Amino acid sequence: MEDFLPIKKVDHLEFYVGNARQAAHYYRTGFGFTVTAYSGLETGSRDRASYVVEQGHIRFVLSTALGPDHPMARHTHLHGDGVGVIALEVPDAASAYRESTRRGATGAIPPTREEDEHGVLSYSAIHAYGDTLIKFVDRSNYRGVFAPGYEARNGAAEGGVGTNAGGNGRHKGLGLAHIDHMVGNVELGAMDRWVKFFAETMGFAQLQHFDDKDISTEYSALMSKVMQDGSGKVKFPINEPAEGKKKSQVQEYLDYYYGPGVQHIALSTGDIIDTVSRLRDNGIEFLRVPSTYYEALEGRVGKIDEPVDKLADLGILVDRDDEGYLLQIFTKPVEDRPTLFFEIIERHGSRGFGKGNFKSLFEAIELEQARRGNL
Repeated sequence: MEDFLPIKKVDHLEFYVGNARQAAHYYRTGFGFTVTAYSGLETGSRDRASYVVEQGHIRFVLSTALGPDHPMARHTHLHGDGVGVIALEVPDAASAYRESTRRGATGAIPPTREEDEHGVLSYSAIHAYGDTLIKFVDRSNYRGVFAPGYEARNGAAEGGVGTNAGGNGRHKGLGLAHIDHMVGNVELGAMDRWVKFFAETMGFAQLQHFDDKDISTEYSALMSKVMQDGSGKVKFPINEPAEGKKKSQVQEYLDYYYGPGVQHIALSTGDIIDTVSRLRDNGIEFLRVPSTYYEALEGRVGKIDEPVDKLADLGILVDRDDEGYLLQIFTKPVEDRPTLFFEIIERHGSRGFGKGNFKSLFEAIELEQARRGNL
């Protein structure tokens, strides 16, 4: 079937935050990102400040409002710091908007062109779950550092957009390479509606489905369906809470984010042991599973290349499916609210999401929920 909304890649994620300068410092010193572009009062932006940070093929934009009436200010007041925009690079932003809205998506930003000495940047946006926007970005006629109104920082090349994302290795950081997937949490009963949304308005297909039998403990459960685009590069797992004895992690997120939104972002690395070691040295905190998880690990998942004692020391989990294995670990929430967190993942053939680790992971999450008084 013809792909009516082709996607090149994830262009960037924009976080709406209370203080973008401090957030940029956190992602630089904690996660190893480099600030490559800036927009603010000094560049002519009178209502917001934004810092572009990059590592590998990953680009985050950290934005804050400069006044209380700006929509970003209202967003952070309600939700706390969180992902406001998922931006996807497309060949034609106007076509993406037209095709998605005529199939049922609600428009947020009509096709728009911005121009400076580096060319023309085209974009549009639709509404997704909660207050999250999906933005379509066409960079085919733009060669600036990020977008009109931004100036380069730390040696980023003005003449080539996405110097870092282009893969020249200038901003290797801690080895984080690209965004593997982005997980959205929605309210009870809404998962299938958003699965239908991504299928009908954007042409995504369902990759995997996990129900409350797959993802549950004695106390809590959730259900999840994974949607991906035609290329398989962009994956949107969608979670909803399931009935359990106590409050699930999804419901805790919904309670503190005050609605649906992006729960976690999985970042891929080619050397998870080195990356996680350096993240931990930088003060990033990770969830830990009981040490018994590593007893007879290779008996459960088969032969792996990594030393089990190092995985146990760092708390890295392993899972295997018919196509290979993966290694993964999850940070604790990176905000004061128990909302957004990150996953670090290394794949060796597996295209799964760690189904064999769900129970151990959930028990670790429940321990943190109990400490917060939210289980």
